[in-house]
Amino acid sequence: MKQKFYDTAVKQEKAVLVGIITPNETAEQEREYLEELEFLVETAGGLTVKTFTQKMLRPERATFVGTGKLEEIKAYVISEEIDIVVFDDGLSPSQLRNIENELGVKILDRNNLILDIFAARAQTAQARSQVELAQLQYLLPRLTRLWTHLERQKGGIGMRGPGESQIETDRRIILTKISLLKDKLKLIDRQNETQRKNRGQLVRAALVGYTNVGKSTIMNMISKSEVFAENKLFATLDTTVRKVVIENLPFLLSDTVGFIRKLPHHLVECFKSTLDEVREADILVHVVDVSHPNFEDQIKTVNETLKELGAIDKQMITVFNKMDAYQPIPVDPDEPEIKMTLEDFKHSWMAKNNSPAIFISALKKENVDEFRALLYHYIKEIHTKRYPYDKLLY
Repeated sequence: MKQKFYDTAVKQEKAVLVGIITPNETAEQEREYLEELEFLVETAGGLTVKTFTQKMLRPERATFVGTGKLEEIKAYVISEEIDIVVFDDGLSPSQLRNIENELGVKILDRNNLILDIFAARAQTAQARSQVELAQLQYLLPRLTRLWTHLERQKGGIGMRGPGESQIETDRRIILTKISLLKDKLKLIDRQNETQRKNRGQLVRAALVGYTNVGKSTIMNMISKSEVFAENKLFATLDTTVRKVVIENLPFLLSDTVGFIRKLPHHLVECFKSTLDEVREADILVHVVDVSHPNFEDQIKTVNETLKELGAIDKQMITVFNKMDAYQPIPVDPDEPEIKMTLEDFKHSWMAKNNSPAIFISALKKENVDEFRALLYHYIKEIHTKRYPYDKLLY
């Protein structure tokens, strides 16, 4: 009898992206946002085949984009057999329902896509609970959309349809689950607090930065450990803490989840316990991908998130990573490509505006010794103030 073999490979979903250009944004900025959204889709396992943009004063209340643009998207979705349409901003429950009814395919917004990636990346019980809490909080106001296949009748005694009662049942279940998850996270948070106290009074440094800037690579380089790192957004979701010794000085170094533009507020709220390592750190090491064309916007996003966490006033070292891949924008397009040296970087506006700053390539191990020396200097300064009679340092 001939044995049958089946293709078990998961089909890669084809996606189109949709964004709007408002008066306070430029076409260049929106292109940058959509490129990041495409990277998010790729991280989630999808394939972006086309992007749609529209200039508008504000999103359309019913369908986010205009009727004509929605018809254009629908025609493309049908002709190219698109599986999923992803919007670059958060959609309201009514927008989500209207667009899905019109296009007839799966609709995601940026928030839902990030939650999906977080769900796939979460490893520890804490991270899984935080993601589940964020997903339930996102789902709660959108329950109606999930029950459109059931007939709902008008209100009145004895006139409530099965869909309506099911929605109310689901809402109660979700609210109960949210309450239980919050209690579970409080317990985990107390356990983490105990762990932090048990680590003693070592100086603590935390790696912070935009997602995919090389924090985990730097963590591996400094701590000589094997923290998971790859060229995808949110490769690291769980906070990792390692004991590091530079010369004769031990300290704790933590690698935290990367930040991103338009991060859902409820997701920041859910992950605040994970980011306790940032709030309780003595010094922050802000890692920046200097090769990224919009690294200044990324610095601003990280600083805004740190401000929201109440950690913006901490001592900070700015580490400009990936200097080997940096390409300065030429004044004249016909000019030959300029390659900046380390000395050029040290005397640049980047160094002057972000003091203290260091320029490295973690991947190629360039200028790593100077980075270690700078980090040692600031760790020693904090340690000396805390333990003025510590003979290890003398």
